[in-house]
Amino acid sequence: MNELDTAVRAAARAAAPYATAVTVAVAREDRDQVRCHGHLGHERSAPCTPDTVFELGSVSKTFTALLLAELAAHGELALDDPVERLLPPDWRPVTVRSPEPIRLLHLATHTSGLPRLPPGLLAGAVPNWSGNPYAAFGEEKLRAALPRTTVRARPGSRYRYSNYGVGLLGRVLAETGGLPYGDLLAERVCRPLGLAATGCSPDAPDRAVGYRRGRATPPWSIPGLPGAGAVRSSGADLLRYLRAHLDGPQPGDGGGALKEALGEAQRARLRRPHSSDELCLVWNRRRSGGRELYFHTGATRGFTAFVGFSRETASAVAALANTGPTLDGRFVQAAYEVLRTAAGCRAGR
Repeated sequence: MNELDTAVRAAARAAAPYATAVTVAVAREDRDQVRCHGHLGHERSAPCTPDTVFELGSVSKTFTALLLAELAAHGELALDDPVERLLPPDWRPVTVRSPEPIRLLHLATHTSGLPRLPPGLLAGAVPNWSGNPYAAFGEEKLRAALPRTTVRARPGSRYRYSNYGVGLLGRVLAETGGLPYGDLLAERVCRPLGLAATGCSPDAPDRAVGYRRGRATPPWSIPGLPGAGAVRSSGADLLRYLRAHLDGPQPGDGGGALKEALGEAQRARLRRPHSSDELCLVWNRRRSGGRELYFHTGATRGFTAFVGFSRETASAVAALANTGPTLDGRFVQAAYEVLRTAAGCRAGR
């Protein structure tokens, strides 16, 4: 068994004891492999396959970043556009209390000054926190949250991870593109890249059932902030998605604008505080073991996800498990080690 095989097996074991389905997909130079373990869960005994659909949680944000870059490449907006100018017309009198305009780039780099969650999200939702606290937070509540929000740092001056910020970005992109977020993502990103199993619908026939501490969870719903965490995908689709970041779109995949967007999404914008890591459009970039790695993680109540790639070595990894995240993050850490191994990183961080 080689070193990469060992790392992949370790990632699958790290999802125990609650995951019934685990997928670890690896691209290395010109070879792709999607390794699947277990079954869809609950009373669904069908085996996990490369087309099994998992909830991605915050890995959705990388799709929102690419959608932003794609609209910018077409000249439909600019990264430095003020958010307020792009809100729906009947929202525009509604302002966030901010010392300076919040721009799209601020939302995509977590420097908007917005809090992690919008005001009102948890109102009446605390008893359901173990299920889905976002389910009752729809578009009207997002609109109502804006004037109740105070930005406490000058936009662009401070990194602060914000589901609210990237969720608001998704809403602005939907307004600009003239379609609901999920439909716009399908039209501008998923179909051009051939991602047939990727989208925001909770009704995929091949979906895995999520688990939290061994209990089945309902499908994740995030109607007001889909750009922050509503995307679902399979191991096979994610490998194609990551391949596009390595190689650009293939012939027939959408051409120049999408290729430009894929490059723009990977350009470093700032250095993370107290770290050597850099932030691109949503993507984290880290120098590790002599290699430059891009990565992002995600989770819902019943799923954990990791995606990453190295352009230097034409390698990529997607790891998916149908169990919620653990405090020690062992599955994500094991998936990160698969990426380091696939990329040929030297020992150490």
